[in-house]
Amino acid sequence: MQNLYDYVFKQLEISIREVGYGDASINKRMKNYINLFYSIINQIENWDKYDFQKKNAFFSDYLNKSINMDKLTVYFDKYYIFLRNNTFNSFSKGVIKAKF
Repeated sequence: MQNLYDYVFKQLEISIREVGYGDASINKRMKNYINLFYSIINQIENWDKYDFQKKNAFFSDYLNKSINMDKLTVYFDKYYIFLRNNTFNSFSKGVIKAKF
């Protein structure tokens, strides 16, 4: 799991560098992205305990508020259940087909 984490953030850093930002700017942006990532993880960890309104509020905090969050919340609930019912190895080896 650590290798996956390292890979994701290394790719993010590479993408920021390709845009043309300097080292100081990259460090600042990476810090912001990592803080945002952990903020999302902390909220997702309690996803089962949230009611529908709180889930909608979660998406409104991080996405464009002009779109309909109800469909996105229902979709994410189904996706969350799908991920919870399958092992990580089944995704990393391409064993299952994603139907949720």
